[in-house]
Amino acid sequence: MNTEMSMDLIRIGIVSISDRASNGTYEDKGLPALESWLQSALQNPIAFQPHLIPDEQAVISQTLIDCVNQGCDVVFTTGGTGPSPRDVTPEATLAVADKEMPGFGEQMRQISLKFVPTAILSRQVAVIRGQCLIVNLPGQPKSIQETLEGLRDADGGVLVNGIFAAIPYCVDLIGGPYMVTNDAVCKAFRPKSAIRPAPQA
Repeated sequence: MNTEMSMDLIRIGIVSISDRASNGTYEDKGLPALESWLQSALQNPIAFQPHLIPDEQAVISQTLIDCVNQGCDVVFTTGGTGPSPRDVTPEATLAVADKEMPGFGEQMRQISLKFVPTAILSRQVAVIRGQCLIVNLPGQPKSIQETLEGLRDADGGVLVNGIFAAIPYCVDLIGGPYMVTNDAVCKAFRPKSAIRPAPQA
């Protein structure tokens, strides 16, 4: 009898929000950065749903709704979270929320404040819609990695936890699939009672 458990497929929406990238003025770097980091951080098979869209609140909200309706377990957005008039990602995200998860935005700003004082100008939010977690990330690839992964010292010790460490357990709690992390990149935290035997790929 084969007792090995296969890993759950994780469906992830990745949404890059930029007027200039969506109209071809410059190359989008958010989607490749997100996809690359998530592939390195998760052992699960992943089905990505990528979207490159302009800074239009109604378009952003509808894209998030579509991702949820199409079965995404997690959706990450990048871009559009600053104070300028065209930055409407948080408003579009909150408009489709069942629940707000303010701790994610708080922690992202704490991480970014280690580098720049203007991190207080960022307005990232995270919400739950149905059984999907939606997280606004910064726009720059370096900042995306830092906020997801956290910060380490020269010896590899964790200085500041990234937000991704909390995401697998959050997904558990809202009825999603079991996410298995690559601990060398970002180790998921779960209470002992929530940890399952290590599945096989």
